Amino acid sequence: MLSLQFIRENADRVKRDVLLRNSTAPVDRILQLDEERREVLQQVEALRAKRNTVSKAIGASKDSADREVRITEMRLVGDEIDRLDGRLNKIESELKEKLYEVPNILDPNVPKGPDETSNKVVETVGDLPHFPFAPRPHWELGEIVGGLDIERGAKMSGSRFYTLRGPLAKLQRALIQFMLDEHGRAGFSEAYLPYMLTEASLFAAGQLPKFRDNLYRDFEEDYYFIPTAEVAFVNLYRDEILPPGQLPMRLVAHTPCFRREKMSAGRDVRGIKRGHQFEKVEMFVYCEPEQSEAELDFLVSRARAIPEILGLPYRVVALCSGDIGFNSTKTFDLEIWAPGQGEWLEVSSASNCLEFQAWRANIRYRTSGESGTRHPHMLNASGLALPRTVIAVMENYQREDGSIEVPEPLRPYMGMDVIPAVKS
Repeated sequence: MLSLQFIRENADRVKRDVLLRNSTAPVDRILQLDEERREVLQQVEALRAKRNTVSKAIGASKDSADREVRITEMRLVGDEIDRLDGRLNKIESELKEKLYEVPNILDPNVPKGPDETSNKVVETVGDLPHFPFAPRPHWELGEIVGGLDIERGAKMSGSRFYTLRGPLAKLQRALIQFMLDEHGRAGFSEAYLPYMLTEASLFAAGQLPKFRDNLYRDFEEDYYFIPTAEVAFVNLYRDEILPPGQLPMRLVAHTPCFRREKMSAGRDVRGIKRGHQFEKVEMFVYCEPEQSEAELDFLVSRARAIPEILGLPYRVVALCSGDIGFNSTKTFDLEIWAPGQGEWLEVSSASNCLEFQAWRANIRYRTSGESGTRHPHMLNASGLALPRTVIAVMENYQREDGSIEVPEPLRPYMGMDVIPAVKS
């Protein structure tokens, strides 16, 4: 979250950025509550100071009648303090609730625009493939190689579920292991994370209250299924102070992700581009504020490395103000070309969240030779998301008979050069 002091001192900027996001936030109400809170605090402090002064006088007084009058007066003062404390608790409770609803500030370089149509393509890398035949979409290829079964997935769990079997299940597993190995070689420390988290963890990461309707929840135990490993990584050091010398801290994990997809109703209904359950390799960074711009560039370079090694055409897209995430100040998407569908598929979002999540999670760090603590900056990036990377490999490496060539870097993981066609 943004600190109350920051909002107070930068109210015009916060309001402007909320409007640029094509969103709403109760900034005026926060400022009103802040003013009320400070007024009540002054009243409480004045009354407590008066009570302390009078209490000393009562102790020193030898006039019993005077003491009784003062004691009665202090009881009334105590009652007024209790009343004001109750009012203060209500103000602070509403203030905390409203602060959770304010998105992060925007980096000045973020393109301005109301929605995804205003996103800016920064760079396109690789030539789009040309086939001597009409390229098939992944759902047709999946049937030909006998590895994708959407109907049985829907039978088990409903729409937006599917099963992968045989070589396609192996392809997804190979991609996950390949990506973890690549990021590990680049200095990221691998982690195994819980797939279910408490409500406090979702608030700390900025998923609640805004995205409540898009989260899966076990009401009996009050756990939330993770929508992304980012949420777990934010909470690794919640309510802790990191010692000097720990930053930057670069982490990576593979997890399933669970989302209701209510925000995308009616979109991408064909194939497996968008589902309630999917896999993802996620990178995450804790760093000092002065490092975060460089760390964002590094995360983007790590995301780019995967399609480059696999020989897949991709592009980098700067998200505009109306499409950027709630927690992020700046985001670059990575999109891979899917020739069977004739479209770009987002496989990564690399975001700098500044200290926004660290404030929410109460995470601080110490630096050598300095007193006090600071909030670290936090950044995240997919490295990459499945199944869209599976789709990109299938569609870019397809053959005329529907078989799929295995990219050379994946062959040691797959133990095969080609996923053969089993149906004509």
